[in-house]
Amino acid sequence: MPVPPHRRSPTIRRRRLSRELRKLREESGLTAEQVWRRLEWSAGKLSRIEHNDWRRPNPRDVKDLLDLYGITDESRREALITLARESRERGWWETEFGDVLGGDYAGFEAEAERIHSYEPLVICGLLQTAAYARAAIRGDMIRDPEEVERRVALRMKRQAILTGPNPPTLWAIMDEAALHRPFGTPEERIEQLERLIATGDSDHITVQVIPFSVGMHPGLACGFALLDYADPDESSIAYVEMGGNALYLERAEDLKSHSLRFQHLQAAALSKDATTAFLKRLRDDLK
Repeated sequence: MPVPPHRRSPTIRRRRLSRELRKLREESGLTAEQVWRRLEWSAGKLSRIEHNDWRRPNPRDVKDLLDLYGITDESRREALITLARESRERGWWETEFGDVLGGDYAGFEAEAERIHSYEPLVICGLLQTAAYARAAIRGDMIRDPEEVERRVALRMKRQAILTGPNPPTLWAIMDEAALHRPFGTPEERIEQLERLIATGDSDHITVQVIPFSVGMHPGLACGFALLDYADPDESSIAYVEMGGNALYLERAEDLKSHSLRFQHLQAAALSKDATTAFLKRLRDDLK
């Protein structure tokens, strides 16, 4: 299914353009040094292009590379130059929340067709209430009230992909520990549990809880997300956040490893229906 216009992400366009240009250079037989010397660029400029470390690709640079690589097919040239123009656009997450945006995750998430999320200690960001998000952000050493509210607003707007047309499929697994960490008032905790309970009626959202009774399992070290895309030319991404550092993994072996880990966590967790019943018991205990 084509990606709806409101979910097209320049972050994804930039990644594809970088990948295509690196592939064309390799096919041309030219080394990176030969390219940047012939174009009288710095070595860093070509490296940023090929490693997707750029924000607003210059179509003129893309034309120069295509000329150097001997790409004469007009349709292919136009497709890549158009990709460069699209890559220069800014997603809503950049235009509205650039001051509090940390990394590229929102851009990768925006166009995903399928999101598999696992969290050992907190609730998945796409399923958090504003009160829970506010407490979690404050707990992450963000003290400025205005910045906290900006980050809450960003997180709430990210959630819109779940309620808009052609939403992605979200499969969120969490350890029971995430549900017992206290925050806010009892009413706010009940609101968060009811938010999770409501997903039980959704066709495109699955929530599972791994209960303490399971004991040790393969997800105790850290959380991660797997993002898959409708376009077969877009490779999946494994996103891992550890100690405030984000890793974006694209190698086949890394994707396979995290996919296998997620399958083990699915098997260890309560079923969707059993999870809903479990969440209702936690909610009722707070009333």
